[in-house]
Amino acid sequence: MKRRKTRIVKIGRVTVGGNAPISVQSMTKTDTRDAKATVRQIRGLEKAGCEIIRVAVPDREAATCLRKIKSQINIPLIADIHFDYRLALAAIEEGVDGLRLNPGNIRDKRKIKTVVKAAKEGNVPIRIGVNSGSLAPIYQSRVRHYSLARAMVESACDYIKTFEDLDFHDIIISLKSPEVPATIEAYRLMAKQCRYPFHLGITAAGPPGPGSICSAVSLGILLWEGIGDTVRVSLTGNPKEEVKAGYEILKALGLRRYGLTIISCPTCGRCQIDLVKIVKEVERELSRLTSSTTDRSHLPAVNRQVPPLKVAIMGCVVNGPGEAKQADIGIAGGRGFGVLFRKGKVIGKVKEAQLVKTLIKEVRGKV
Repeated sequence: MKRRKTRIVKIGRVTVGGNAPISVQSMTKTDTRDAKATVRQIRGLEKAGCEIIRVAVPDREAATCLRKIKSQINIPLIADIHFDYRLALAAIEEGVDGLRLNPGNIRDKRKIKTVVKAAKEGNVPIRIGVNSGSLAPIYQSRVRHYSLARAMVESACDYIKTFEDLDFHDIIISLKSPEVPATIEAYRLMAKQCRYPFHLGITAAGPPGPGSICSAVSLGILLWEGIGDTVRVSLTGNPKEEVKAGYEILKALGLRRYGLTIISCPTCGRCQIDLVKIVKEVERELSRLTSSTTDRSHLPAVNRQVPPLKVAIMGCVVNGPGEAKQADIGIAGGRGFGVLFRKGKVIGKVKEAQLVKTLIKEVRGKV
């Protein structure tokens, strides 16, 4: 994999672009005007590994809460702005680490220039967030003549021109659609147009199950092509699921190499232990273990997660022993017992009733 070369943009303590790790971000589902609830949710996301957080700013009251929220969290705060450019100016005054502007609903060049000048003075980067569902009418009309992806790219390029005319280059670009092919095509086209870093995502992907699959397909293709510098998996529900899905996509591609990974066989007629039950119990215990580890909020975002650890839970004599040996810690089940492996070496046999307890003890020792 050859990573696309991009400019570097700093969002608070997090570097986006260049050779920086691909960061995982999310967006709060709370009412930003309820600062207490918003801070509580962000702190939970920090523990889940979220590295950048975005909050909606629908009105002036929400904007006035941004400084209070920022003072109580440890990750960069981005203000999501639509329709009213004055909210972007207020967010800058409140000390946010970044802005997201939508070219589809803030279109007056004088207003855009006012925001860009304020952002430049405050060293506040801006994400130009194009969404297929909110394209300006001029670009919507072009969809009838050529692809949606091309219309999205033209919207972004025209917006970028205004920024560059003011010598502003702290830009991140996103081109989101619910349509996977259109999203992939848009990012590919845009990659040929500029060197700004990309925020990847599928907008309105859906609930966690199908939404994660939809996002994994599109983000996985682009990331494997070296396209993408920060990701958000937009899901309906608990935002922690977004962070989890983001890391799983990056880990599957070998782009982030930390955190616990469970490898377990799907089971078949050869399985002689209750592997499904064991996997569920191990998942539950590991989630408790990782959530109760030492607070890492004082560390840079990239170091807050649990160190890399691969745990294999296998129930088949065909591939089980070999795959368990390849993990840091693993078990290969037999009738009423399991063989415990550590870094490829057999430690011993364990009764089925003790497998979960023994495995968690081993993992705890590593974590």
